[in-house]
Amino acid sequence: MADRWPAYLNLFESGELGRRVEAALQMLAACRLCPRYCEVNRLAGETGFCKGGRQAMVSSYNPHFGEERPLVGSGGSGTIFLTNCNLRCSFCQNYDISHLGHGREVSAGRLAEMMLRLQQMGCHNINFVTPTHYLPQILEALPPAIEDGLRLPLVWNCGGYESVPALQLLDGIVDIYMPDAKFASSEVTQRLCGAPDYPERMQEALTEMHRQVGDLRFDERGLATRGLLVRHLVLPNDQAGTEQIARFLCQLSPDTYLNVMAQYRPCHKAHSDELIDRPLSIEEYRQAVEVVLETGLHQLDERPLACR
Repeated sequence: MADRWPAYLNLFESGELGRRVEAALQMLAACRLCPRYCEVNRLAGETGFCKGGRQAMVSSYNPHFGEERPLVGSGGSGTIFLTNCNLRCSFCQNYDISHLGHGREVSAGRLAEMMLRLQQMGCHNINFVTPTHYLPQILEALPPAIEDGLRLPLVWNCGGYESVPALQLLDGIVDIYMPDAKFASSEVTQRLCGAPDYPERMQEALTEMHRQVGDLRFDERGLATRGLLVRHLVLPNDQAGTEQIARFLCQLSPDTYLNVMAQYRPCHKAHSDELIDRPLSIEEYRQAVEVVLETGLHQLDERPLACR
């Protein structure tokens, strides 16, 4: 059998995708989808830290033109915003979705319909936003979507707090990984999202993602087709640890595509933390970019005008 693109078509035709779906659903019985390892029985309706249950919850879906340039093109990135989160950072700009749970439960069939609708609208990819805690439900929706004609690459747009065994279920299914590399310090992650092991788990996860898909690759239109695209939000007072993050990414590969993000503003509970209770300054952002370049990374997506 000849390889087909996107990669998930090969697993669908071989029957492996169905086996992955079953393995993923079994993980819900004692949930270990992320490093929180809540071990609640989500198949029985129990919920853990992320508040996710048996069904996926979706806040919205639409073509998105504000994503990274290699994803947007002329038709936009087909974003599906999933509700709740396994990190729930205190400064989250989408806290109504991630913390407050605004959204609605959807069946696998309905999630498949959303993917197909985005494809019909001319989007270049299907971009699952905050998907970690709904990995089984997303996989469950893929076979009916493929049967009805889904042929777009899949983007895994996550917070970087991932379980490697769960990621291994996505090998050969996800085409483009787009994780955050949020924090380098255990103390900071404990303070801002109650996950002191974030730096270690993030590095393990990005290493596995890179093993699966490699560096970001593009077609003749400049659109991403496969690979790793990393986001790093620069925080005031260097709370994100930009240099340490960049050094890790350069060790992973100096060709890592990195979006150095400048759009931080204090939201949700950020006003209760004096270290992040202000917007990022232009000078802080410029220094962050210089530090990243000095590490040897060279594929940067910079948006300095977002600073104030």
